[in-house]
Amino acid sequence: MTQTKTPGETAGVVATGQSSHKSNEFRMLVLGALGVVYGDIGTSPIYAFRQALSVRPGGPQANFEAEVLGLLSLIIWALTITVTVKYIFFVTRADNKGEGGTLSLMSLAASSFAKAPGWIIAIGVVGAALFFGDAIITPAISVLSAVEGVTVVAPDLERWVVPVTFVIIIGVFMVQRFGTAGVSKVFGPVTAVWFLVMGVVGLSHIVVNPQVLLALNPAYGILFLATHPDLAALVLGAVFLAVTGVEGLYVDLGHFGRKPIVTAWFIMVFPCLLLNYFGQGAYVLSHEPGSVDHPFFEMVPAWGLIPMIGLATCATIIASQAVITGAYSLTQQAIALNLLPRMTVLHTSETQSGQIYMPQVNVFLMIFVLLLVVSFGSSGELSNAYGIAVSGVMLVTVVLLGIVMWRVWKWHPIATLMVMTPFLLIDLGFFAANVTKLFQGGWVPAAVAVVLATLMSTWMSGRRRLAEKTRREEVPLEFLVENLAKKRPTVVPGTAIFLTSDIEGAPTALLHSLKHYKVLHEQNVILTVLTSSAPRVPDDEKVLIDAYNDLFYRVIITFGYMETPNIPKALGLARKLGWKFDIMSTSFFLSRRSLKPSHKRGLIRYWQDKMFMRLARNATDATEYFHIPTGRVVEIGTQVIL
Repeated sequence: MTQTKTPGETAGVVATGQSSHKSNEFRMLVLGALGVVYGDIGTSPIYAFRQALSVRPGGPQANFEAEVLGLLSLIIWALTITVTVKYIFFVTRADNKGEGGTLSLMSLAASSFAKAPGWIIAIGVVGAALFFGDAIITPAISVLSAVEGVTVVAPDLERWVVPVTFVIIIGVFMVQRFGTAGVSKVFGPVTAVWFLVMGVVGLSHIVVNPQVLLALNPAYGILFLATHPDLAALVLGAVFLAVTGVEGLYVDLGHFGRKPIVTAWFIMVFPCLLLNYFGQGAYVLSHEPGSVDHPFFEMVPAWGLIPMIGLATCATIIASQAVITGAYSLTQQAIALNLLPRMTVLHTSETQSGQIYMPQVNVFLMIFVLLLVVSFGSSGELSNAYGIAVSGVMLVTVVLLGIVMWRVWKWHPIATLMVMTPFLLIDLGFFAANVTKLFQGGWVPAAVAVVLATLMSTWMSGRRRLAEKTRREEVPLEFLVENLAKKRPTVVPGTAIFLTSDIEGAPTALLHSLKHYKVLHEQNVILTVLTSSAPRVPDDEKVLIDAYNDLFYRVIITFGYMETPNIPKALGLARKLGWKFDIMSTSFFLSRRSLKPSHKRGLIRYWQDKMFMRLARNATDATEYFHIPTGRVVEIGTQVIL
């Protein structure tokens, strides 16, 4: 007997299949978010509570319980207010068309003004520079803290901690060129196991000593700070380590979306972090004051200690991978926004455009991470250097978020102040606490941030001066086009594309070509590449073509700041607009400027110009950056005195 299905039944089967597919896809996004987004904050329990205990004043048993509960309460409420309330409910909603991160937030805030104020750009530059300071410390402190766990089993192996960490970090950076596509498949499952194991271990000690749950009362934390005002800065600096990595929720927003990130936080990350911190507190309370050196590893049963150290090492490598990938993405955004010179960007995935590898950034990060490992030698010493960069980035985020609330979300200024002031005060408190550690190691990320901010500001001001000087010496494009239409030089077959960043002026390469060759191609395209404040630009909005006459065309290509500029591919889209583009009959004319410093300027300006020239010389060639076929490029050189 043959059964038939009605159209309604068939539609029901299809809908069920689509729903099942979407459900599986969502679960994979949640699992991926666990590995990439929460890898950093997920390794904080290894060292955060231990570091907080190390600044405890000590004393009789009578004060011991209140002090431990106070420190634990501060950590629990820091996680709750900073991560759950501020980032989950507010910051992750401030996406720039799906993308997150300091520069995305800066672009979103700047877009609310007719002309972006310089101070907003400055705040974004500082935030980006501080992120790089965080990016060199996270791999060092994470891997060091995990490898140090072996000293709990065999104290004699302490001298091997730095060499083993050194080898692991070199390995992490060496495999970056192969991309994260394959490795990332195991990130989520490994991190999920990591959180579950942390939660189970913590729960086993909470059951034995449930009084530790009293730390849920914020009064214990407030009382600790009130009774130890001289230790407040040190304690807040240590407590802050529990929320390091929170910026990952926002930086990786575009990779996973808000819903999977929020879901992962509430169903696994937050509960397991709470259980582990409470478990560490319960374990410490069940021992004599000062007898526990490394609560995270010591509370693990003896039979599970070696596997836990191995799992911790894997988790810290994943945390390192996440921040390294974030550094690549942030650099790419900075280049697109003209905050940094062009650098080589290699795509490591055919399907995921966000998976990139940047050799120069990779070498920079590896050298500094290894220097930190050798210089500090332990996660405890390195923790002093950790907070300034992260707390600075969080402070920048809350300031830019306030601007977005007011100008983009159209909140009333009073409502914005009421919501943001508590967050601002907390972030200022964390930042002030970490500044006190400036001379104990905090100068490292601060110095990195100052150097990078100086490079960015030098690059921006140098580009601006160069553009102004070039504009003064150029001929207005419309004037040139009108004159050439009246008196045409010899016309040769083919298409010539002249790249220029100035929409109004005639390209230098065109002027010199006419001067020396005295010919024009039958099609001459004045091409300008712009970067949008949006992360990505749809294909149907990417190319704008305007004809001056039958000889000259104006083409403007707009890429999003998250996109890799590919001129030939973008010009292929022009076919839909009626322009028949043949790459094999096209020549690209580029201006190659030889920069010279002006000795008439002051000493500071002279060295700024020298720095800008060095950055310009080391920038990736425009041909490579824009993916133009090298065989179709003609470069015409000129000298410019800054």
